[in-house]
Amino acid sequence: MKEEKIIIDAENATLGRLASFVAKHSLLGKSVIIINSEKAIIIGNKKNILETYQTKRGLGGPSLHGPFFPSFPEKILKRTIRGMLPHKKESGRSALKRVVVYNGVPKEYENVERIKSGKAKKGMSLEKISKLLRGEKWKKKIK
Repeated sequence: MKEEKIIIDAENATLGRLASFVAKHSLLGKSVIIINSEKAIIIGNKKNILETYQTKRGLGGPSLHGPFFPSFPEKILKRTIRGMLPHKKESGRSALKRVVVYNGVPKEYENVERIKSGKAKKGMSLEKISKLLRGEKWKKKIK
């Protein structure tokens, strides 16, 4: 039995919608590869988004999660997918192993047919959030 692969380009994809799609298909036994994870976006008020992620990271006051929340875009996306899977059960653990997330486009997936998952929208990209969580300065200030 050949395992079916789905290759998804996360450019301009809404984070939650992308994560639920990937979780559903990985539970069905399909292998899912996500490229350009840093270009996925989160829609909403930029100040609230940043506050939420800083709190999860433990930077904005007392954290319920400790310092265990990732700060890199590919790991934030994989963690979001994990939250939509029953990761404490064997089916969820095996489904999460079938998900591979990349920043950018690896050479082996440059000329491969892939699913385009989003249209141009306003939002905050995972790349911006990642840089702000790691203390790096971004070109634009958040108001």
